[in-house]
Amino acid sequence: MQAVLTGPQSRVALVALEAADWSVAATNVLVLARIDHEEPYWAADAAKHLTAEGIAVEVTPRLQEAIDEEWTWPNYPMPWCTRSEIREVSDQAQKIHDAIRHGHLLIHAHARDGHTTVAVGTYLHRGGKSVYLHGEDHLRQIADTFDSPAEALVAFEKVHAAEMRPGPAPLTDTERAAIAARSVFDITTDKSERSRPEPETVPVYLADAGDHQALLDAFLNTHGEFERWRTWSDDTTHVVHESLVLRAEFIHEADPDDTQWKIAAYESPVGERTWHATATTTVPVEIMRVLLESLASTDAVEIATYDYISEASITEATRPLADAGWHHTIEGHTICWQAPADLRISMQLDAFAAHSPHDALPAWTIRGGGDSNSPPWALHFSPHAAASVLHNVAFEVANQLATARPSNTHTTLHVASASRARPAKRR
Repeated sequence: MQAVLTGPQSRVALVALEAADWSVAATNVLVLARIDHEEPYWAADAAKHLTAEGIAVEVTPRLQEAIDEEWTWPNYPMPWCTRSEIREVSDQAQKIHDAIRHGHLLIHAHARDGHTTVAVGTYLHRGGKSVYLHGEDHLRQIADTFDSPAEALVAFEKVHAAEMRPGPAPLTDTERAAIAARSVFDITTDKSERSRPEPETVPVYLADAGDHQALLDAFLNTHGEFERWRTWSDDTTHVVHESLVLRAEFIHEADPDDTQWKIAAYESPVGERTWHATATTTVPVEIMRVLLESLASTDAVEIATYDYISEASITEATRPLADAGWHHTIEGHTICWQAPADLRISMQLDAFAAHSPHDALPAWTIRGGGDSNSPPWALHFSPHAAASVLHNVAFEVANQLATARPSNTHTTLHVASASRARPAKRR
């Protein structure tokens, strides 16, 4: 099963599909390959959710036929289950499979138990339980849980000592087929698909703003050390580091060109604010992603510490600009770094604000866009912002490319050319 993404909302669709365990196969091409053969059902579910988000979805006739097809597993061991209950059981098995595949569930040992396989493993996330697994493919289930790997292994060995083998069991035929489906595809199979323009690459500072809500969700899903805090108002979401010294505020319905992100660092959970930053709604999402990732890239307390403006910190913050050939000028109390050929991107340091006893005025400002194809945007940083964060953002704007907005506005789902065997069907 494939999803081919085009149009201005491709990034939103990409984040949503990856969250639903679609795998990226190429630029704007994702593949869904499951061990329970329920790809059509989950493709339809994805299409429904994308449509609800206002994304146009085109379902190919071949996929629609597969969605409408009724089928069942032959000789299913739980014949009392309804079709929806069978799907629920197999989806839990799929989640176990995905946890193993992504390295979230470590399998310590396995054994044969009659005509099936059993295993023991531990979930690696914080507070993760050790589990006893029974069955294969779409029938694999968690049969028991334990508080520690040692307890789980002792219990497993008591029952399966004779057949016990270290590590995970060999891949089943179904698992190998899913791997093959994720690696073999042909996006030109559907001859009826409309032609798509070649994506255009532009400097990242001229890229579309993208979907900042999707960026927020993806960041929180990736970085467990940050938590989502909702306030009494649904207008904002607060992102708070577990140390409580790094915080971000996201304004969901910010007006165009208004501030959408507010970043703040504190000397302690109850201490004074050390520095802050703001970003407008039009900041390209890849630049904002780098800013957020910088907050998670090192020790939070180190990032939150005062970084006094000095010759060394200025050099560190702007080194990527110098390396990229940007030239700097001094006008009054403002130092400006400008991209070559007067491109629409610059970084400024206000020396007056930098040495002001009050941190309300921004000392650092990065501006971009402002032509007919990209709206103006701005990032502002207070005087004591971490030089490492400024360095990372400067490197992004000076060196990286992004994909420009294509003219096609549809997100298209269609079936992969490589088909896999399905269980018996019925009408």
